[in-house]
Amino acid sequence: MSETLNINLDPRLLANELSSLHLINGALVPATSGETFDVIYPATLEVIGKAAAGDRDDVVSAVAAAKAAQPGWAGLSARERGKLIVECGRRLTEHAEELGRLVALETGKALRTESRVEASVLADAFVFYGGLGSELKGETVPFSPTMMTLTQREPIGVVAAIIPWNVPMMLMAYKIAPALVAGNTVVVKSAEEAPFAVLRICQIMNQVLPAGVFNILSGMGPECGGPLVAHPDVGKVTFTGSVETGKIIYRAAAEKLIPVTLELGGKSPMIVMADADLDKAVDGAVGGMRFTRQGQSCTAATRIYVEEPLREAFVEKLTAKVNKLKMGDPLDEATDIGTIVSQQQYERVTSFIEIGKKEGATAHELSALPQAGSGLDKGFFVRPVVFTNVSDESRLTREEIFGPVTCVYGFNGLEEALRLANDSVYGLAATIWTRDLKTAMTATQRLQAGFVQVNQNLVVMPGLSYGGIKQSGLGREASLEAMLEHFTHKKTIIINMT
Repeated sequence: MSETLNINLDPRLLANELSSLHLINGALVPATSGETFDVIYPATLEVIGKAAAGDRDDVVSAVAAAKAAQPGWAGLSARERGKLIVECGRRLTEHAEELGRLVALETGKALRTESRVEASVLADAFVFYGGLGSELKGETVPFSPTMMTLTQREPIGVVAAIIPWNVPMMLMAYKIAPALVAGNTVVVKSAEEAPFAVLRICQIMNQVLPAGVFNILSGMGPECGGPLVAHPDVGKVTFTGSVETGKIIYRAAAEKLIPVTLELGGKSPMIVMADADLDKAVDGAVGGMRFTRQGQSCTAATRIYVEEPLREAFVEKLTAKVNKLKMGDPLDEATDIGTIVSQQQYERVTSFIEIGKKEGATAHELSALPQAGSGLDKGFFVRPVVFTNVSDESRLTREEIFGPVTCVYGFNGLEEALRLANDSVYGLAATIWTRDLKTAMTATQRLQAGFVQVNQNLVVMPGLSYGGIKQSGLGREASLEAMLEHFTHKKTIIINMT
């Protein structure tokens, strides 16, 4: 176990130190080709560093390192692996402020309301899974009195994890922590927009873990992610991102007949019944829409159905509340809302806003852009928008926008609300707001989503099984089930005692 790395609270300096590097076999190394690409601060468009542009050669090196390290790592007892993962969590806690500043710099998420929160709870995933090492146990099977029949859990081998940019640290943790405790080794491909915070996490954890157990690459999807998924020594792929990319990965993995976990898009409904606590429901909409994250969340409450007697008052209170949020420099402690992550995403979000206006929907544009002359004029800032008078067939209703845009619809009665809520190709998350227990229970049974809440809209947390149905994905994360079912094989052993 190496000495603890020094904490660096200057995110620009840290991004510069991590520039142009992968972490393979315990060491920071440049891309084999020497190629890099720019990483920008979305608030000012300044280049904060360069990421190594990984390709097939880098994938070969990283997977070889993981494959070589896997037998020794799996040879440790599960509890010993768990202790090392808990120690990783402890060290990450020490670096929480550093990581929060760094992820705010590269993603544009506000430090106070989003990035620091993500960093502060990051370690919890590692501590949670580290404590589950003893649960990697099999069963005895009463097959025959003359035979001892049992099962045991065994690691898959090398796991490829491909992570997104919106909550890169937490979503990486939910993939690598169970994989590592289960005895697998891991190669991560980071998001192009956000490579540095997760690289720093890997560097910190490599002070604890044996070389080759946890490796990380940066690069573009076709040049780096594609070869990683297709590599013959990768035995499992876990991915969070768009439906389109998820389907590409699923097809590639199918060629090798390896297991895949996919956490994809969402168009999450929020149903507010007339008997709901109005103030609580409005607070739930503000938090559930992840407005402080610029709506860049798979579980964002982008379809809000409010029973007619309450709809007008709901819209009035919601718009007033969002209007008070301050948009500004993500690294400023006074900022509530930061930026969209990239030019591409900025153009996508603003195009949807224009579509809604052209379709005749009413756009309530809220908060205020940073003042002219603040140095943020070119940043990817988008005012939150609450649309009303939106058609059920509108693209605003049907497609995932991944920005600070939500639509409020009216309905009459629970049956209509459930029909509208379930009328989607997605099925990730949903909420129901009511004081009536029967209504709540009916809704939880019939809402077509993998993660359903009543009178709250919390983010996923360790210990709660999380994942979607329909085009929102395959498999579950953040739970014991995820570790056992998605990162181990079950072997049956029969001993004839006659």
